[in-house]
Amino acid sequence: MQAVLILAHKDIDQLEKLCDLLTPTFNVYIHLDIKTKLTDEQANYFEQKEQVHVLYKYDIKWSSYNITAATVELMKLALEDPENMYFHLISGQDYPLKSPEEIYNFFDNDNTIYMDYFRAMDKTKSGENVLWGAKFYFNYNQINRRTTFGKIYHRLLILFQLILRVNKLKKYNLPDDYIYSGQEWIDIPRDALQFAIDKFDKREDLQHIFETAFCPDEMWLQTILLHSEYKDRIDKNIHRYINWTHKNDSYPAILDEEDYHAIQKGNF
Repeated sequence: MQAVLILAHKDIDQLEKLCDLLTPTFNVYIHLDIKTKLTDEQANYFEQKEQVHVLYKYDIKWSSYNITAATVELMKLALEDPENMYFHLISGQDYPLKSPEEIYNFFDNDNTIYMDYFRAMDKTKSGENVLWGAKFYFNYNQINRRTTFGKIYHRLLILFQLILRVNKLKKYNLPDDYIYSGQEWIDIPRDALQFAIDKFDKREDLQHIFETAFCPDEMWLQTILLHSEYKDRIDKNIHRYINWTHKNDSYPAILDEEDYHAIQKGNF
């Protein structure tokens, strides 16, 4: 059996359609942001859907550690079923272009980890070194990074820590090249996922680093797997298309028919 893990926070009607499409081919596990308001009809839908399991626990803010916490807990829940042998992490805004049967058959008996990754110190985003997200201290469980205040706060936080030469990694004797990053969305076999979860539970140093990191959901799994025997089983083709522009009042873009040919070409 394969499991689809979904991080969702809005568009519940679309999420229901996604669940209807994925079941009964897949077991489905969903984390809903606790700020998400469900109607009685929507709540009843999830309660009655046998192959859908819902966690309704964390207050999710963009770039916060709670995204990582929700992801880890969702993975642990899915691992409780010994019949789940392959796991797919997606967002509630995703939608497959191939049939569930085609997707299932592609990954059936596959031991490949499909995961994007790069060394954090080698890449910048929006003028910021990605490694700063792990080296510096952030508190985005409390601060909404996407508000005007949050954007100003973020810039000042980085400036002050650059001036003070903060390096949280040194506290745990980790070099700058230790941290990896990449897209959060992955497809992963059971043995690799179980290893990563067990390792994360044991590595208190990584937990402390990522609890106060910026976008740790894009770092924790890459960092663990790239420092393991599983690294040779990683394929960077994540079989997803993401348009990193502002379109349809969304970033990344909400896709429409204009994106179809680009989607067909695959990946980003």
